[in-house]
Order: sequence, then C-alpha cells, then structure tokens
Amino acid sequence: MITKITGKITEVGETALYLGIDAFEYEVLIPEFVRRLVQNKVGEEITLFTIEYLDGNPQQGKLVPRFVGFSSRIEREFFELFCSVDGVGVKKALRAMVRPVQEVASQIEEQDAKGLSALPGIGPAMSERIIAKLRRKVPKFALLVGSDGETVADVPRDVVSETFDVLLTLGHSESHARSLIDAALELKKKYKDVESLLQVVYQESHNG
Repeated sequence: MITKITGKITEVGETALYLGIDAFEYEVLIPEFVRRLVQNKVGEEITLFTIEYLDGNPQQGKLVPRFVGFSSRIEREFFELFCSVDGVGVKKALRAMVRPVQEVASQIEEQDAKGLSALPGIGPAMSERIIAKLRRKVPKFALLVGSDGETVADVPRDVVSETFDVLLTLGHSESHARSLIDAALELKKKYKDVESLLQVVYQESHNG
C-alpha cells in the first residue's frame, strides 16, 4: 500500500488535488481542511500521507482504487479512526472533515454532540455514536488546541502525538501527559522533534 506520495501540485479542486510526478499525474482526494492548506500551493512540491481504498460497487465489478491525502501522519491516523465508526466510512468522513483534526477531536473528547452534528452529513444520532466509540481514543489528537480553540504552538502534529505516546509509555496517565505537553506548548517555543519537546516537558514539570 502506498502511504506517502510527493509531487508538484498541478491543480486543486473542491474535493481533490492533482500531483505531477515524472510522467504521471495522480488524483488525490482531500477533505476540506486539507484543501484550505494547499489551495495556494499550485506549482509547489508537497508530500501527502495517504490511504488507499476501493471505490464503487463490488457486485457490479466496478471498483476504482483511490488515494486520500493528508498533510501529516497524525491527520491520517485520525481520519482512519473516524472512518472506523459504524455508518461513517471514507466518503462520509471526507465530506464531514471540514474542520481541522484537533478541533473535531476536541469536540469528541468534550462530548460536544451539537458541534459534531453540525459537520456535513453528521446528524445528532451519528454524533452520539462517534462520541461513544472514539471519546477515549482522541486525547492525543486534540493536543494542539488552546482554550480559545486556536493552535497554541508552531509544532508539527506528529511530534506532539509521538511525545504523548512516549509519556504514556513512561507511565504517565493520559490526563497528566496532556497537561505536561500543554504546559510546554504554552511557552510558544518551536519544537522540531520529540526530544526537544520532551526536554522542555520535564524542565517545566521539575520547575512546577
């Protein structure tokens, strides 16, 4: 399975972008929050983290392989988790994901059924089902959101996610790991890798 693709953006549409790679052009489906990130990057080379799925009706033998692309591994991981809820699936998730991953994750974590049900194609019943299945699985995806809903630091999401996983491995609870990372992020420093973020996490923990 192809999990990462790098090429030059030749076109950005409403639901897909097109990447030129050597003699080939690839169509990559994208949710709205990714489209907003790439809409002004036509002509630039980018890397997308991808999943593949078969679109169509297997009974009619009309199955078409498709790519779905994201700007980070953590976005891809959240999308796959979102798709795992009964009744969601790739097409519904693509349509629903108009807000950044961390915002949707925060709504799930806070059991904000009203906010979730406002996403395209997600009604009240589906939002309750999403919360029931994913509430305990989303803390690390919500990590980059401040109390005002704004991203609190210029840090790659994958770095935050991996640091969160490391803290859990070291024996911290999810809530404690999150509070440690939140304290480090609020310093508004730039953390280029897990090691640099962990170092400040423990400095702050010791100072506190």
